[in-house]
Amino acid sequence: MNAAEPMSHMAQAPSSTRRWPAAGYTSAPYWVFTDPEIYAREQARIFRGPAWHYLGLEAEVPDPGCYKTTYIGESSVLLTRANDGSLHAMLNRCAHRGNMICREPFGTANKLYCVYHAWSYTLEGDLSRVAFQRGLHGEGGLPRDFDPAHHGLRKLRVDTLCGLVFATFSDEVEPLEQWLGEIAHGIRRVLRRPLKVLGYDTQRIHANWKAYHENPRDSYHANILHTFYGTFGLSRQSQESAMVLDGSGRHVYFYTKAGTEKNGDDYKETASALRSHNDSLRLEDPGILKWHDEFGDGISVQILTAYPTFVLHQIANNLATRQLLPKGPGQADLVWTYFGFADDDEEMTRVRLAQTNLAGSAGMISVEDAAVCEMMRRAMGDGQEGESFIEMGGRDLESGGTTKLSERAIRNFWHNYRVDMEL
Repeated sequence: MNAAEPMSHMAQAPSSTRRWPAAGYTSAPYWVFTDPEIYAREQARIFRGPAWHYLGLEAEVPDPGCYKTTYIGESSVLLTRANDGSLHAMLNRCAHRGNMICREPFGTANKLYCVYHAWSYTLEGDLSRVAFQRGLHGEGGLPRDFDPAHHGLRKLRVDTLCGLVFATFSDEVEPLEQWLGEIAHGIRRVLRRPLKVLGYDTQRIHANWKAYHENPRDSYHANILHTFYGTFGLSRQSQESAMVLDGSGRHVYFYTKAGTEKNGDDYKETASALRSHNDSLRLEDPGILKWHDEFGDGISVQILTAYPTFVLHQIANNLATRQLLPKGPGQADLVWTYFGFADDDEEMTRVRLAQTNLAGSAGMISVEDAAVCEMMRRAMGDGQEGESFIEMGGRDLESGGTTKLSERAIRNFWHNYRVDMEL
């Protein structure tokens, strides 16, 4: 036994002996957030399974020869643009001895080259050259029947929608837009024109990836946890809003329209006791609250989440994707990519960048989400005892309807998760 091993891991019962609570998807056991065996199973069944995973924006690999490195679960992945302009995704792992090929987040290359033994690949992932393939002086080299066509990089399926690039290990999963279902409308609503990248922010969250995945699906928490939303009126439960799930329940988006308050007595009674409504707070520069209804529908906030690890947000005029990357049972990286439209003028770009202060790892809104996830991890401890209660808005997958005052999207997440994991 390793003396440095955490007691919580040593004390855990094997996953094979675990049973999901009888309440089903209205309850999630805390061991599902802490068990290393569950985490390993997720890599096979979800991240390498029949699901689409966000890799980035087409705008991040704009020209032939451009590449981006990222991850799907724990798997290192390359996104490339080939000489004919086509997009390709493949494992960032040499077919020879498993070495990482590209180390930088972004770059340009006319070939993919492994520094370990000089195996070279095309931008499509095909093996093009092996150093000393025929040996020297009649000795060494690879067998005469070695066929480079059988030793390329592990290729993934790629599909795009409105400038977003997704990939999957699966040959069976339906095309991307069909997989996304009804939430494709929420993507098309925002991503109307060619995109340009404005910047990045990456944070390490010391919590299980599912704790964060629940968060942007949880329309119910937004006006309770986030003081900025409630106090300054960018998003309140009293405003016109709705939640939209796709037919499978995997994906969801919700929206709010600022300035459409319906402050009945039931709302006033609750709001008066919420810490998130604080009329004593003021902004030294209220300019950050000024936003332009660029889509013409009055929506001030839209948060869209695609199972298992993608988020697209519009918070006023700030636009960003969030990519959730698991890094073990107890931590995950969250990569924020801020963008605008290629034809934005300087004033709109300034507005988008200023409103970046609302989001990201230190954002006046988003900082609280990561903090709560880390607080949950500390409170759950080793996960051996306890489970969540997920009945706001009802007890089944349909109850709660389209109201934001519901945990319907959370119940649907756990339903799909259990199906994928066979738990």
